[in-house]
Amino acid sequence: MDKIDDLEAFLAIVETGSLTAAARRLDRSLQSVSRALATLEQSVGVELIRRTTRQSQPTEAGLAFHRRVRPAFDEIAAARREAASRRAEPSGHLTIGAPVLFGPAQLVPVIAAFMERHPAIEISLKLSDRFADLQDEGLDLAVRIGELPDADLMAKRLGALRRVAFGAPSYFARFGRPEHPDALARHCCIVRNAGGDADKWPFQVDGRPRTVKVSGRFRADSTAATYKAVALGLGIGFTPLWQIRDLVDRGEVELILTTFEPPKAPIHAVWPASKLPLAKTRLFIDFLARELKAERL
Repeated sequence: MDKIDDLEAFLAIVETGSLTAAARRLDRSLQSVSRALATLEQSVGVELIRRTTRQSQPTEAGLAFHRRVRPAFDEIAAARREAASRRAEPSGHLTIGAPVLFGPAQLVPVIAAFMERHPAIEISLKLSDRFADLQDEGLDLAVRIGELPDADLMAKRLGALRRVAFGAPSYFARFGRPEHPDALARHCCIVRNAGGDADKWPFQVDGRPRTVKVSGRFRADSTAATYKAVALGLGIGFTPLWQIRDLVDRGEVELILTTFEPPKAPIHAVWPASKLPLAKTRLFIDFLARELKAERL
């Protein structure tokens, strides 16, 4: 037996509660399972299972070992199945996390193209603006916008998002076009009621970051409502460019203060550092990096 089989026996003992039940689950002899456990304990140098005549209970070290080994074993088992299948076409299920607005608008078109190219792959998309724990959420990978605070993640940079100030031609015709971020204090600005610093807009002035506090007569708790208000000339807005690209392309709004834009917000595909990405995961990450229209962000 190899070391993987020893680990498999240990996992089965913990999860079934006895060597006999583990042997039945694995369709192996009781002697084989017992030898595998003894070999593993000798290898790690600590007792993992406390045996009695009626049952086998994991020690504290055994429980901690099980928590660490189970995810790794599942990955190895999945990789074995994938390699053994010898299929040229990747298959299986991917669970992907993404921000609430970015996912449908930017990620779903890429997913659609990927699934058309690889019909044996199924994908579930989970949308959330929280930086949730990938393993707790059952995610194979996630797309995240902004700096990455979690050092326990592996990441591939996909691009970066421009954040822009914008307004309608009708507004500028009535109130003029601000030429400097400080001038926003004299203008009506449309703020989304998102809490925090929603009324503090970031810019880059003389090579240094500067925050400008804005205000206006109209607020809303939805991005769609704020964009409509800006397009109707109620005031100036601030948002990631990709969210208003269609309005810009149609001439309904115009970008302003472009020379003062803040640094772009990075976009990454991330996955747990402790989890080796399978072939289908790596395939999707590479596809996403190629297909995401960075120039439109």
